[in-house]
Amino acid sequence: MRTISRGFAVVAATALALGAAACSPPSSSSGTATSSGAVNAATATTADAFGGMDALVKAAQKEGTLNVIALPPDWANYGAVIGAFGKKYNIKVVSAQPDASSQAEINAAKQLKGQPTAPDVFDVSQAIANSNTALFAPYKVATWAEVPDNLKDPAGTWANDYGGYMSVGYDAKAVPAVTSLADLMKPAFKGKVALNGDPTAAGAAFAGVMMASLANGGSADNIAPGVDYFVKLKKAGNFLPVDPDPATIEQGQTPVVLDWDYLNVAQAKKLAGKRDWKTVVPAGAVYGGYYVQAINKGAPHPAAARLWQEFLYSDAGQNLWLAGGARPVRADAMVKAGTIDATAYSALPKAEGTPVILTQAQQTAAASYLAANWAKQMG
Repeated sequence: MRTISRGFAVVAATALALGAAACSPPSSSSGTATSSGAVNAATATTADAFGGMDALVKAAQKEGTLNVIALPPDWANYGAVIGAFGKKYNIKVVSAQPDASSQAEINAAKQLKGQPTAPDVFDVSQAIANSNTALFAPYKVATWAEVPDNLKDPAGTWANDYGGYMSVGYDAKAVPAVTSLADLMKPAFKGKVALNGDPTAAGAAFAGVMMASLANGGSADNIAPGVDYFVKLKKAGNFLPVDPDPATIEQGQTPVVLDWDYLNVAQAKKLAGKRDWKTVVPAGAVYGGYYVQAINKGAPHPAAARLWQEFLYSDAGQNLWLAGGARPVRADAMVKAGTIDATAYSALPKAEGTPVILTQAQQTAAASYLAANWAKQMG
């Protein structure tokens, strides 16, 4: 699953200005004009700056292609998102390395710089985004004002788009009902609880430990109780050291999986009639995270890259995330405007308690603690 290699998928709770000097937008918000007077798509910071959406669509269709990377079709409904964009605008979407990591996206952009196969856009974890803003082209979509301020860079270099809450997914035919993380300590869960990856390297696993910390007296500033929880889970014989994926879940090898709620919800749909897969967000341990969208400054198809962003942050794009069980970043504004898919929105796993979203400093501290203690304590 993509979460195994994606890196830390957590949100900085304040709008970060990392790399702002290196990637501040052009001095003119209208982009750079060519000798003919037309605006260069590669420097346009808004659709209006390019001459409006119609002009952007025309330019993107002339390019004819969009290169994406690390977007598995079964991840947050990406298959439908890509299909809808391609059909709507008659643009070919070339999807490379669908199971690659966030860091692999950055590596590809550097290695393929100047080549027509370089990625046009990025979908990366917050930590990877924070470290690579110099590669991003500032751009603000038409709905920019409806993206919460704490979930975007004020300079326009990146914005969060979709995300979710950490959850427990389980096969109700194989284990008892789960209502809390304490349940997973019971004998009925012996050898059955899988964490999605290594928390020192994988976003979902990091989130799983943080969720466990919140459920056991920890906080955004203290992940230690989460490590203690997994040490106890292992001593009880309940921790299963297997990286889960759709195949292990379908085969019954990993009957309990700690993962993002939208991924567990997607599993339930895929396994209908095979597994009775349930998703629970533990009360009082609601840990949230979002992914970042950004445009490659060296995108070979700069107009298509900007049109892709416009689509993702439109009502249509946001509702496609929602259809996949992910929580769209514009949800509050769409609820107020009546443009959200109310049925899909009401079907999201219920979450009791205020979501905890780490600041960059908290994320760094937690990651450092895990690096020093996870392997040593888990043995």
